[in-house]
Amino acid sequence: MVFKINIGTKTGKTYKFETEAKSVEGKELHQKILGKELGLNQELKNLEDYEFEITGASDRSGFTALESVPGTGLKGVLLSYEKGMKKRSRREGKKKRSSYTPKGLRLRKTVRGKVISSEIVQINLKIIKEGKKPLNEIFVSQIKEEIKKE
Repeated sequence: MVFKINIGTKTGKTYKFETEAKSVEGKELHQKILGKELGLNQELKNLEDYEFEITGASDRSGFTALESVPGTGLKGVLLSYEKGMKKRSRREGKKKRSSYTPKGLRLRKTVRGKVISSEIVQINLKIIKEGKKPLNEIFVSQIKEEIKKE
């Protein structure tokens, strides 16, 4: 299974790539991953010195992985406004409210378990330990594409 990996930096910049990393399966949210476990190609070999933390994941249907749900499957969980629930309920409608989140409202939403499995498509990572080469030198092609768009 091909994973879409998003690496977020402290500056707010996100670097993206795809990889077939079998060693990532079975890991849980907020676990540490070494750069060499990502099964990188020759172009991205410089990530071996890096250390990452899994901050989030989602499957092909868009269900997010929630750290309070054990396992790999889908589960309906009662949520207040947080990860996995951002929109107003249908009962709220389009009427204007002083606050975006109605007080005390909880809805049952479907979320995925915290363990990375083959159903997961996107994995979000945070840098814990920097490598020898900075990310903007490793992902030169992504930076060039952004300059062309602007």
